[in-house]
Amino acid sequence: MPGPALTNEDIRSDLSTRQAKLKWVIVVDDALPAGRQANAAACIAASAGKQLPELVGHDGEDAGGFRHPGLPWAGCSVLAADTATLHGLRSKAAEKADVLIIDMPEPAQTARVYDQYLEQLAGTKADDLTYCAVSLIGPRNRIDKLVGKLSLLR
Repeated sequence: MPGPALTNEDIRSDLSTRQAKLKWVIVVDDALPAGRQANAAACIAASAGKQLPELVGHDGEDAGGFRHPGLPWAGCSVLAADTATLHGLRSKAAEKADVLIIDMPEPAQTARVYDQYLEQLAGTKADDLTYCAVSLIGPRNRIDKLVGKLSLLR
C-alpha cells in the first residue's frame, strides 16, 4: 500500500492545515444514512492512524493538567460524493504512487464478522465493489486535483 513518505520537514504542526504539504480527505457516499456515514469515516480514520502514525500529533495538556491524546496535525476534510464518483475517485487515486488510499467497501458495513467481510472481499472483483467511503492522503496538490470539485459532507 504505497503512500506519502513523510520526512521531519513534512510534519509541521506549527502551520495552518492549509499550508501543510500533506492533505487528508475522507469522501463519503452522500446517499448513505448519517449513522453509516459517520461509521465509515470513523473506521477509515482509525485505519489512517495505523497506516500513517506520523499523521497524529503529540498529546497535549490543558491548564488543569489533563492529558488530551494527539489529533491529526494536517486536519481532515470530510467530503461527499455519489457511488459512481467514489468508485472513479478510488480508481484515479490508485494510479498515483504517492497517495495512500484507505477505503471501506460496502461489505465492511454489512458483515457482522470481520472474517466474513474478508471472505466477501476476496470473492469480489475490484470493479464490482461499491464503496461507503474512500480516504486519500498525499501531497496537497495531488489530492486537490482528485477531489477539487467535491463539496463538504452535510
